[in-house]
Amino acid sequence: MSDEPIRITRGQGGEVDVEGPVDGFAASVLKRAGFDNYPTLRGVWIRLPFDLGRTWENEHATWAADILAAARYSVDLDPALRAVPPPVSAPAAPGRTKTAMTAQSAPAGTPRRRQR
Repeated sequence: MSDEPIRITRGQGGEVDVEGPVDGFAASVLKRAGFDNYPTLRGVWIRLPFDLGRTWENEHATWAADILAAARYSVDLDPALRAVPPPVSAPAAPGRTKTAMTAQSAPAGTPRRRQR
């Protein structure tokens, strides 16, 4: 791995580009995140498809940066591409309703527990 970071940025035209030292594993992570590779005269142009919306682009760029960072790559993600995480609060527990099984009374001869 190189000391130079992999940079994920939004270009002047609005496209999300990747620049820097991308090896085979990093290329596979980027491909899994939705990035496309296009050959150019100077190498390969790696970018997300156009016109899928900024939210989609931000989510995929953030996911790629997080996975590459977890794999110990040096990654520089444009702050404008950082996806907003969903709220952390858990959904409220649903109320318990009586079903046919829970609404039945105890069979005859079964002692009931006393409530205190």
